[in-house]
Parts: sequence; C-alpha cells; structure tokens
Amino acid sequence: MTDTRDPLAALRALCLAMPEATERVSHGEPTWFVRDKKTFVTYAAHHHDDRVAFWCAAPPGVQEELVAEDPERYFRPPYVGHRGWLGVYVDVEVGWDEVAEIVEEAYRMIAPKRLVAELDARG
Repeated sequence: MTDTRDPLAALRALCLAMPEATERVSHGEPTWFVRDKKTFVTYAAHHHDDRVAFWCAAPPGVQEELVAEDPERYFRPPYVGHRGWLGVYVDVEVGWDEVAEIVEEAYRMIAPKRLVAELDARG
C-alpha cells in the first residue's frame, strides 16, 4: 500500500513533536528550530533540482553512508552538505518511520542536553 500523506504535513508533525520545537519560514521554506534559535530541519521544495526534500542535521558519517547506500532517496544538500547535513527526498515512496528516526536524530544533534533528556523521558 502506498503512503499518500502530504510530505510537508507529515514532516511538520514529526518536527513539532520535539520538545520546544518551533516553525517559521526561513529562506522561503518552512524550517524547524530548537527554541526558535537553531535549525534542525528545513523543507526544501524549491532549493534542489525541483525535487521535494528536506535537509537536516545528521551525526558524523551518516550523510556519506546513506547517500552511498541509496542515492535515489538521500543526497548531500547544497549550502549545508559540507557540514554533514543530510538531504532526504520526499517525492518518492517515503518510509515515514525511518524519516521519524532521521528527524529525531537531527533534533538530538542540535538540542541542548536538557531537551534531549526530556525527549528520552517521553519513552
């Protein structure tokens, strides 16, 4: 069965579920911040070869690993790819459970320890 949920709405729900996450437009795209200060995910419908995707913080080595494993789904985004950020296409069949893990990991990379502890306490 194909998942037909709206990519922006699904991504928004995942991002805003993180403690003290906020959303505002940045560089013309919906972007999610920790405490309205540090970006952890940005929607990228107009910034990369006319594909619909998002860019997010990622642990060291993850970008290279996922891009090598599945370049139809993952890419090195412009502007932030040199910092290890990961690009994830959402105009292909999306595994939203995997995207949820990627979003949570992006949040963990950016959020202060207290907010990560709050996320962990949620179970």
